[in-house]
Order: sequence, then structure tokens, then C-alpha cells
Amino acid sequence: QDQLQQKIICPGPVTCLTASPNGLYILAGVAESIYLWEVSNGNLLAILNRHYQDLTCLCFTDDSSHFLSGAKDCLALVWNLYSVLQAEPSQIPDPRHVWSRHSLPITDLCCGFGGPLPLAATASLDQTAKLWEVSSGELLLSVLFDVGIMAVTLDLSEYHMFCGGMDGSIFQVDLCAWPVQRDRTFQTERENGKVFKGHRNQVTCLSVSTDGSLLLSGSHDETVRLWDIQSKQCLRTMNHKGPVTNAFIVLAPANMFNPDGKPSVPLPKFSKHLQGTESNDEQGTEGVTLRLGLHQQDSGESYLEKAERMYSQMYSTREKNLVGDQEHLTIQVSELEEEVSTLRKINKNLFDFS
Repeated sequence: QDQLQQKIICPGPVTCLTASPNGLYILAGVAESIYLWEVSNGNLLAILNRHYQDLTCLCFTDDSSHFLSGAKDCLALVWNLYSVLQAEPSQIPDPRHVWSRHSLPITDLCCGFGGPLPLAATASLDQTAKLWEVSSGELLLSVLFDVGIMAVTLDLSEYHMFCGGMDGSIFQVDLCAWPVQRDRTFQTERENGKVFKGHRNQVTCLSVSTDGSLLLSGSHDETVRLWDIQSKQCLRTMNHKGPVTNAFIVLAPANMFNPDGKPSVPLPKFSKHLQGTESNDEQGTEGVTLRLGLHQQDSGESYLEKAERMYSQMYSTREKNLVGDQEHLTIQVSELEEEVSTLRKINKNLFDFS
């Protein structure tokens, strides 16, 4: 039974959407802008305007430290999430890499595994799929096909790259083939054993199972197909009413098998304005703000500054003690003991709060 948990109004038609693997952030492509929301409170953290035409695809790295964006302007950008979060609202942060080697709109991209050092694959209407290194931004491989490529994915071991074409074909590219070539041409008649044939219209999405044995594909021919990668046989065909635009394999959460399972934390309403620009009436009063160290609101001496002063005084006291200032040393020791007890109380309060 379809249940609508919540309807979130966005600033415009959403062309692509993704969530970070750690579940903390949501990315959406609206026209040529990237919107970044925080899931827990619905705050709009950033609006990135570095593309010149509409967004087509977004994806995160598996450690949620970077995300990639592709658009109709033929550019693929690599963003450092923390640089985006730390940027001032008036500034537009620069992407870490700008990949401009495609000559027609980018249709899909995907990230492999490896934390902040993964491989990334991009697909384009220019009939190529390219493999990149995210850490350095280097182009590792470019494969030319006979048709425009609409979807691309990697298997878990990154031995193969699967590319879905506009004619319904799915191509399997061996990434460990010898000899190693930076530019390669995929000739269908010569590599007949590496093509999945069955779709009658363009392939829009691809996904590989975690064990690397099954391939899921969706198409505008209104079907989703499940393939055995080794034999290239279609194991199952699922029909839909209308073109399939997205499909992927995901591990089923344990809560799915619990009939009484319900979301424990409801989604908040996602803000339409950047954080800090809303009016006071719209701001919620819920939540706790912690300010530690140098970031206290009052103008008095912070605990970090006080500890540093005590530390310098302790060393100066040691020097004075050499010339016999024992009374001054006793006073400083008592101050330090008092400071230690204060810090222990603060630490206990923080521990109880967490």
C-alpha cells in the first residue's frame, strides 16, 4: 500500500536527487543549481551555481566526503562536502575538480568504493564513457561506442564498467584488459560476448548486485530487466506503466521485515531559504547549540585561553621556584587545581548531555 509520508516542496522541478551514504545530507538538482539540505533539521545549507545548464546527475562518494555533479553543459564537477559546508553564505565555493573532456551533455555518473580516493565513471551523449581518479582528477580511461551512452555503473570489485546505450544495448567494458590503453574503442561486432541485448529503447539506469553476479537495468521500453552477468542471460523482466527513469539494487533494511516498523524520526520540512536568511518567525525554537572554546558568545576569556594562560604561568612559576618563590607556587597550584575541577564538571555535563 503506497503511503505518502511527507510532501516536500522544492524551489523548482527536481532533475536529479541523491542522499549521502551516512544519511545526513540530501542533494537535489534544480535547473542549473545544486541544493544541499541537512536531513535532521531541514536547513538549506548551500546553493551551488557553477553549472551553466540543467543538472542531469548527482552522486556521493561512499564515505560522504565528496560529491559529483554532471549537467547538460558537458561538465562534471567534483565537490568537497566540507569545503562547501564551511564556505561563507556570500561565497560560492570552488569545486575540487572540473572535468571538461566530454563534448556533449553528461547523462550519468557513478562512484566506486575507496573513501576519498575512489574511481568515478561518467557517461555522455558524445558516445563515450570515461573513468576518472577523484583524488587527482586524472582521466584514466576513455571508451568510444557506436551510440550515445545514457547510463554507467561499476561492479563492486571495479573489474568491469557497464554502459547503457540509446539503442537499448548494455556494454560490458573490462577495466583490467591488457594492454592498458587510455583511449579505447568498443567494437560491438568484435566483442559480441560482452553485450546484453533485450531492451528495445534507451537504457536509463544500471545497478550491480553486491556479489557482482546480477545486473539490473531500466529502460524507456517500460521494463526493468535482471541479468546474469556471466552468461548475459535475462533472468527476469518486470513491466511498468510508463518509461523507467531510475532503478537500483539496495540491501533491504531490517526494519522492512518488521510489520510494526515505523520511522522513529519524522522528516522535517525542508527550508526554501539558505540558513541564516530566514525571518525570525520561521525559525524553529527546537534544538541545542553548543559553543565551546574560542566560540563562546560572551566576550570573556575562554577556557582554552585560560588554560593556556595557566600553562604559561606554571612554567614561569617553575623558574621562580628555583629562586625560592614557594608561596607564589602554592597559589598557582591552588588555581590550577580549581581549574581542573571546573573542567571536570564541564566534561561531566557534556558527557551527561551526550
